[in-house]
Amino acid sequence: MAVSEPVPGQGATPGSEAEGKAEAEGGHEAAPAPKAGAAAGASSPGRHQVFEVDPRRTLLYRGERMIFVTALWAWFRPKVTGAEHVPKTGPVILAPVHRSFADFGFAAFCTERKLFFMTKDEMWENKWLGKLLLTVGAFPVHRESADREALQRAEEVLRQGQVLVLFPEGTRRAGPVIEDLMEGAAFLSARTGAPIVPVGIGGSDLAMPKGSAIPKPRTIQVVIGPALPPPPRTGGGRVSRSAVHAATEALVPALQAVYDEAREKTGRY
Repeated sequence: MAVSEPVPGQGATPGSEAEGKAEAEGGHEAAPAPKAGAAAGASSPGRHQVFEVDPRRTLLYRGERMIFVTALWAWFRPKVTGAEHVPKTGPVILAPVHRSFADFGFAAFCTERKLFFMTKDEMWENKWLGKLLLTVGAFPVHRESADREALQRAEEVLRQGQVLVLFPEGTRRAGPVIEDLMEGAAFLSARTGAPIVPVGIGGSDLAMPKGSAIPKPRTIQVVIGPALPPPPRTGGGRVSRSAVHAATEALVPALQAVYDEAREKTGRY
């Protein structure tokens, strides 16, 4: 994947604990980033990897992407509906449903733009695989605790006008119902002004269910919905905790709608 989770913020920055206190005193409750544990990811293999947001579609990147996309197309024959909803420029958060390990790969069929995404830091146990992941826009996230380094990287991706793939469910789930979304997508949207684009992926749970090592050759349906705007700001230019929560709640039916359509298009449920 992109195994994505909402992760903590940093120091006294917008939305931080310090600003939350100041805004609360002014009558508004700011949207604080979750606190990070003191030892969050300290001994993780992906900690402190050098990651730079490189928007260039280098020859290496294009070659790796072509091989990857060709392999996915040959095996799954993904069909995409609604690609026009992905902005061609500017920051954007692609927010797919997450039912299979293979889901992150289908984000590449949503846009020709370069993608950046979080990947579980265990992938960096192999240093060569870690180097390869960095070249294709991946950066590590420690999933067992709040990870402020991953948040900094995700925010930097968006501040530089790039595309971030982030699974709002946080981890692979089962079943047809979208519920209990993490607030990471809305939080980053509020911090950077990036719209959130819901993406439904139908059939991936049948092709490669959780625990499966080898995917089955099933046609995958990818349905992209209209972009959701970032949470509104207060008169002081800040975003309240309630606004982030409301944006997350608004993402639930949007994601449910595209997932239902994607599942229906497969004709296999």
